[in-house]
Amino acid sequence: MNIHEYQAKALLREAGVAVQDGVHCTSVEQALAAYETLGSEVVAVKSQIHAGGRGKGKLYRPDSGDLVMQGGVKIAFSREDVGEYASNILGHTLVTKQTGPSGKLVNNLYVEAGCAIAHEYYLALLVDREANSVLIMASTEGGVDIEEVAENTPEAIHKVWVDPIEGLQDSQKSSLADSLGLSGSAHDSFLDMIGALASMFVDRDCSMIEVNPLVRTEGATMVALDAKISFDDNAAFRHQWRAELRDLSEESDIEVRARGHGLSYVDLDGDIGCLVNGAGLAMATMDVIKLCGGEPANFLDIGGAADRESITAAFGIILEDPHLRGVLVNVFGGIIRCDMVARSIIEASEEVGLEVPLVVRFSGTNHEEGKELLDASDLDVLTTSTLAEAGEAIVKLIGGDSS
Repeated sequence: MNIHEYQAKALLREAGVAVQDGVHCTSVEQALAAYETLGSEVVAVKSQIHAGGRGKGKLYRPDSGDLVMQGGVKIAFSREDVGEYASNILGHTLVTKQTGPSGKLVNNLYVEAGCAIAHEYYLALLVDREANSVLIMASTEGGVDIEEVAENTPEAIHKVWVDPIEGLQDSQKSSLADSLGLSGSAHDSFLDMIGALASMFVDRDCSMIEVNPLVRTEGATMVALDAKISFDDNAAFRHQWRAELRDLSEESDIEVRARGHGLSYVDLDGDIGCLVNGAGLAMATMDVIKLCGGEPANFLDIGGAADRESITAAFGIILEDPHLRGVLVNVFGGIIRCDMVARSIIEASEEVGLEVPLVVRFSGTNHEEGKELLDASDLDVLTTSTLAEAGEAIVKLIGGDSS
């Protein structure tokens, strides 16, 4: 689950992390009022969407596609600037490197007080599943794409692994501060900030906290000038407050509907629909499709405890894709039974109407029974024994190159 910057800033402020004063706005009038309220001659007018690269993005009119303005984050030096930028941002489509060409409609703004910046840094906290730890990354190269830093100057990224039970140690805090070349008040300010962030990361079951840029002000205070936070969905039951932060307008209708059925669904740009149980198996299935020369149309994990209703819903959602040319089902039966999946596929196909090739690979609990049900049905379906065979088959059936 992702949240907006203004929501992330509120959580950081609550955790004791220094952030600039700011006001969430949904209209030009509110943005102008925010400028007066903040009492800062210089403010940042920031578009709020669930994607990075806003500052380098482009804003377009949603009806005509005409370019409105370069940049979704603007520095305003007057009330007139605020009005102009707010008008050019709200209600327009922001396209960044993370949104794809379709972009996202901007419905929210954040007007934030200016800051006297002495230096920009990068800071992020992530989950390192291989190390069973929280990974903290810091760099003196802030305010730029961290991917470029990692590729061109990897030595500029400093890393610390934190045991989530023992917590961030004082020696690790100091090591990170020293790696950024901080001293005096800035050093002490950073120690307080990173300690608060590490505690917040674990307490709120975050999957990522990214501060880019983290800035050292001319007054030697460390301030989170931007913030991106996402949460582990598996821990949602422990945090009922998250529901109030979710902005469904930032999520596709089909993904929201899939979540209502307990499905993990992500829409992609390909033409081969995937129905799989297990995130790892779903990733492997997409890899095999690409290896065989095809392109997956979605990521869809029905989970290990899916029932007939959710599987039927999943199959129906896949078939709604107007670009769909084929479907690959890859199910490993454990708690879930392959024969139940087969019946659900047959029912969904009859209800929605299957007009594209279907390849099914079953393995595990009742896989033979499931295969027999599909083979005996009126569906135009090809069953296989291995994932490799399934990938080659679906690509060939849609006229692709599986060589």
